Amino acid sequence: MKKFLMIIAFLFAALAAKAQFEKGTWLLNPSVTGLDLSYSSAEKTQFGFQVQGGAFLEDNIALLVHIGADWTDPIDVYSLGVGGRYYFDRTGVYMGAGLKMKKWDLKGGVEEDDYAFGVEAGYAYFLSKTVTIEPAVYYDMSFKDGDYSKIGLKIGFGFYF
Repeated sequence: MKKFLMIIAFLFAALAAKAQFEKGTWLLNPSVTGLDLSYSSAEKTQFGFQVQGGAFLEDNIALLVHIGADWTDPIDVYSLGVGGRYYFDRTGVYMGAGLKMKKWDLKGGVEEDDYAFGVEAGYAYFLSKTVTIEPAVYYDMSFKDGDYSKIGLKIGFGFYF
């Protein structure tokens, strides 16, 4: 019962925050190095950094640009992409999807290009009227090789202005 009441309290807090998901609002969403933990068959566990930014084209619908980097031994991956998010009402719960171009820098100077379709589900918890903590689960499906597909958990910050 205690957990149920805590969940209800968080939902009411999110509603009371008067979320900034209206048309014309801009969003900057960095995931800080060390907080982007993911797993794939090719890379095992790794840490990375990514930044998303964009604007709300309509209420609850954001168009985003993605830039990211993951550094592990022996693979470094750099990514660039576009996508979107849909926020469910003012609760802060969102679903996103997008396409990414990835550059794999493998040990020994070998480079490979890849494209991926990604989906994510997360929650924007408002710390103030414009700042959020955004935990999310994501999956990137590689078009090149299933071993390069990735599932992960990330924790980022959102700045709405």
